[in-house]
Amino acid sequence: MINVRNLSKRFNQTIALENVSFNIKKDEIFGFLGPSGAGKTTTINILTGQLQADSGQASILGNKVNALKGDSLENIGIVSDKSGYYEKLSLYKNLLLYGKIFKQDKNRIETLIKQVGLFESKDKPVEKLSTGMRQRMLLARALINQPKILFLDEPTSGLDPSTSKTIHELLLKLKQAGTTIFLTTHDMNEATLLCDNLVLLNNGKLIEQGTPTEIIKKYNTDKKLKVTYVNGENEYVPFSMEKILNKGKEIFSVHSCEPTLEDVFIKLTGVKLNVQ
Repeated sequence: MINVRNLSKRFNQTIALENVSFNIKKDEIFGFLGPSGAGKTTTINILTGQLQADSGQASILGNKVNALKGDSLENIGIVSDKSGYYEKLSLYKNLLLYGKIFKQDKNRIETLIKQVGLFESKDKPVEKLSTGMRQRMLLARALINQPKILFLDEPTSGLDPSTSKTIHELLLKLKQAGTTIFLTTHDMNEATLLCDNLVLLNNGKLIEQGTPTEIIKKYNTDKKLKVTYVNGENEYVPFSMEKILNKGKEIFSVHSCEPTLEDVFIKLTGVKLNVQ
């Protein structure tokens, strides 16, 4: 669905991307992870034809990104912090306007509003909606044209956990329905829950890529188990059940102590993520 080879971009003396390469398969959620300023939005802008790369090659749906035409663009949906809307119009009329552009009927609009859980608020002016409701409205708008690829630029940034969970559930349903999703985030827990494959990005450089499980396993060098006994005592022991059982204490639970994606990122960069 997306192929990127040695993509580089500078803004004056600032490196935004440096020799970044990756592939995205059909029907997967692909995570593009890193702190603010890592190059995530720049990559989306290049892949969607809004920005020209300095060097490297990229294609989307088999077309070079610097020559995208109408047919290709109609198969792409985008949600970003720069997605605009008409504040004075109702949620429904905002979506209806974009529906007319893509020649979609009212039934399609109402289905999408129900899909994002906003049907009871469809007649409210957008200026009266909460931040989470607006974000779900923008997601519905990005889906009007039934895109094959959906770009989401930090779609849950600043949202409460309940709203974030609702959006996560929607994304998993979209994936099951055949939508390929390009997700940028600096929330490593979100990426662990959602992504089939991902890359870690820092200062425009790709520092690691793979599935969340592969990356965590690769950097799980200190293999230990956390053992909680019935008496409430906790103990960290080497990865061996035999050594635990030989202690003769009654065990309440046993958990592996693999690192999180954020632990891996900090280990590789020395930088703590600025999660909002």
